[in-house]
Amino acid sequence: MTEPLLDIRDLHVTYRTLGGSVPAVRGVSLSIQPGESVGVAGESGCGKSTVASTILRLQPRTAKVEGEVHVLGKDVVRMRWGRLRVLRWAEASMIFQGALHSLNPVQRIGDQIAEPMRLHDATVGKVAAARRVGELLEQVGLSAARARSYPHQLSGGQKQRVMIAMALACNPSLVVADEPTTALDVMVQAQVLDVMTGLVRELGIGLLLISHDLSVLSSTCDRVAVMYAGRVVESANAGRIFDDPQHPYSAALAAAFPRVGDPKSRYSPAGLAGDPPDPQRLPTGCTFHPRCHWAIEDCSRIDPRLEPAGTDRTDRMVACIRAGETVGEAT
Repeated sequence: MTEPLLDIRDLHVTYRTLGGSVPAVRGVSLSIQPGESVGVAGESGCGKSTVASTILRLQPRTAKVEGEVHVLGKDVVRMRWGRLRVLRWAEASMIFQGALHSLNPVQRIGDQIAEPMRLHDATVGKVAAARRVGELLEQVGLSAARARSYPHQLSGGQKQRVMIAMALACNPSLVVADEPTTALDVMVQAQVLDVMTGLVRELGIGLLLISHDLSVLSSTCDRVAVMYAGRVVESANAGRIFDDPQHPYSAALAAAFPRVGDPKSRYSPAGLAGDPPDPQRLPTGCTFHPRCHWAIEDCSRIDPRLEPAGTDRTDRMVACIRAGETVGEAT
């Protein structure tokens, strides 16, 4: 097997606040191979965006980071500033949540796409940069003439395509997309996701796609990791984790979406009672047990770790002491 583009090992991220320390990520490990798409799912506050920002070391100064984050074999956590500046955009780039707030409203989009090219390669002139901008815009399904447009002249889907073009400007090996379709309607969302997955196949890059929507990830990614309270509670092949979840939280996420051909799910999708726990006051044992219909007495005492589970034990890891039993009957 080739060296992974991204290799996160036992990542812990804790924010220092006036109210005390807040553990946002607690021991996350995952990897991405060239040409592979990996999704990370979970509710707001589960730590998925913190994982994304840590890959490019974009977290605030109040964050304490422990563990290892290897991009192309280099540990980002201990990387010097000069080397980190080279890595950003050129080796790994990010598509931020909300293109409306990520684009400069007073600059033409062509100039914004060209900026990282010229910063990372001083030999790229205006003519070459403009040619490359036109190619990128056409690659994401926009006319090259759009380079002269300002952000307010574009629709939400077009802005998001511009963000994708910008992320590809310096030919990175890894792209991190933090909920890139949150503000888009369903049709535009599908179009943007098709563009992203097509580019992954065409260019052989690695993609980490962050979303709260398990159904989107299951149809877009090769593998999915489900996070809860700062940890990965299940990881598996994308289709299997949606159709046959082994962790009760994964099952609850999957059950929240209507299924084609199942009228019952259309009219009464299952819900999940309660709220995610306060990171500063995590429950004892399994952090999900207060909301879990499948919990037993041991769940309040035992803190489960990721272990092989289910029929596809070589592909699936689950953090649940009841993994392997029929989750669907209990959710």
